[in-house]
Amino acid sequence: MATETILHRETTTLPHPHPPKSPRPVGGRGLLPKYVSTTNACKLCKPLGACLAFRGIEGSVPYLHGSQGCATYMRRYIISHFNEPIDIASSSLGEKNAIYGGGANLKQGLKNVTDKYQPQMIGIATTCLTETIGDDLNLIVHEYRKEAGESAKMPILVKVSTPSYSGTHMEGFHAAVLSVLATLCEETPPNGRVNILPGFLSPADLRYLKEVLAAFALSATVLPDISDTLDGPALDEYQLIPAGGTPLGEIRTMGGAAATIEFGSTISDKESGGTFLEKSFGVGKQRLTMPIGVAATDRFFAALAGLSGKATPARYAGARGRLIDSLVDGHKYVFGKKAVVYGEEDLVVALAGFLAEIGVQPVLCASGGKSGRLKEAVAAVTDGLCEVAPETYDDIDFHEIESRATELAPDLIIGHSKGYPLARKLAIPLIRVGFPIHDRVGGQRILHIGYEGAQHLFDRIANAMIQVKQDSSPVGYSYM
Repeated sequence: MATETILHRETTTLPHPHPPKSPRPVGGRGLLPKYVSTTNACKLCKPLGACLAFRGIEGSVPYLHGSQGCATYMRRYIISHFNEPIDIASSSLGEKNAIYGGGANLKQGLKNVTDKYQPQMIGIATTCLTETIGDDLNLIVHEYRKEAGESAKMPILVKVSTPSYSGTHMEGFHAAVLSVLATLCEETPPNGRVNILPGFLSPADLRYLKEVLAAFALSATVLPDISDTLDGPALDEYQLIPAGGTPLGEIRTMGGAAATIEFGSTISDKESGGTFLEKSFGVGKQRLTMPIGVAATDRFFAALAGLSGKATPARYAGARGRLIDSLVDGHKYVFGKKAVVYGEEDLVVALAGFLAEIGVQPVLCASGGKSGRLKEAVAAVTDGLCEVAPETYDDIDFHEIESRATELAPDLIIGHSKGYPLARKLAIPLIRVGFPIHDRVGGQRILHIGYEGAQHLFDRIANAMIQVKQDSSPVGYSYM
């Protein structure tokens, strides 16, 4: 389902043919009158997140059991952000399949992908269509295995249910990670490794993360890992399956790890790979806020120091010191500014905490997700740092964000490219972070996490404020 679809907002007296069970209350969120449709959703579709997670596993091909249009939409989104080719296989269902089911197409598609790509794993995600018509994915895959017979060439088949109307891309992402763990993990002797479940980070973030883990001399499995599969070097020949990704052999032994660190402030135990490893294999987990900003990064480095028994390496202690120095130097440019933050929930929480600690007031924190934990998580990271608690809204769209942001009169907006029309309308800077970033190059190279990531973000915000001052000054503003 293309989330860009703009639907007609319900303003007439005509009865809606399928009213929602819980219509948005009149003024319940203090934003708009009652309506039942979404205008420019502040989220992406659930199977897209599953495809991104599957792309971060070695030798894996993402496969959508649905129509060709869904796969095309997702390829378009992913390619425009990462500037990398990505193959997403599809059952290519048509009108007849909507009536008679898509089992035959799925089986033929799995055979074609196996023959052409020779993958180690195929990650199968459902779509709105196949969920709605009631295709039994488990049964179809069971039949496919039985019909194909035992074969050494049969790839691992991982299945995940991802109807887009039931969640966001992040829920699809976490569901795919959980399904991979449930399919692959085996009982294994203790191996002293550390599991890292980073959530959806940029390739630059993941490279940085692995460098930090190596600096603490920790052997770690990062699941998933798109640092190479979605940000690789130029090659003479196209590779059907790019090198990189989390090795399948490492995933199988994650049940023997010493600990799991999972980034996420709003993820539920039901969605959590860390909780699965804890309950199934007794691997203790630490769930941390995404390490964006000083305080969150301090907590992450403290966790690594506890697991490794080593102090923070000098390189990162120095980076922290330089970051603090720059915050002192640039405080005058950002203090008291107001920001609107939007995007996936865990990223919004982490950014809100970072903004609060540098003196920027996050006046509106918004997400299309609806975990029910966003408000509490934002309050936790901004407590004691903001004079006024941020307004926090989940299950929101860009029409509502614009409505509220216009009243709040922010100085800047932080989020992905979908907020550009709002930033243009308000004539304020948009600091691009997260996914998707369609209108700039380098989205995959944005570093968000760690002391260095906070340094980059702070410099971008401070310089954006300086530019606003320069552009609005009648006499110019060149010396500070």
